[in-house]
Amino acid sequence: MAASRYRRFLKLCEEWPVDESKRGRDLGTYLRQRVAQAFREGENTQIAEPEACDQMYESLARLHSNYYKHKYPRPRDTSFSGLSVEEYKLILSTGTEALLPLSGWFANDSLSLSSQGELSIKTALLDGKSCGIAQRKF
Repeated sequence: MAASRYRRFLKLCEEWPVDESKRGRDLGTYLRQRVAQAFREGENTQIAEPEACDQMYESLARLHSNYYKHKYPRPRDTSFSGLSVEEYKLILSTGTEALLPLSGWFANDSLSLSSQGELSIKTALLDGKSCGIAQRKF
């Protein structure tokens, strides 16, 4: 039975895309590493908790097939910021040089590079008053 589980995870890894724009923090790459770690002996690996293994596979398969995206469709492909999906992909990419043109998109934002070259975006839109969310006192 471990052999079939191993083959199912391998197939999922083959199908899962790798996003090169997220070097070092891509889910597809992480998944491949974890499967290689979990199945060190390949098809001969002994699985201590087969039910947990099957649940993990089913959860990953639902994510890969966009099960929740189809079950809970969004009315629009954007959010409060008004940015497109392509613009979000650009913002979320690892390369900081691609983000420098984005410095004027948010109100009262500041774009800065740390000493390690990491990009930090601080925006006033996340403040409850700025984005129109009523503030409650409890």
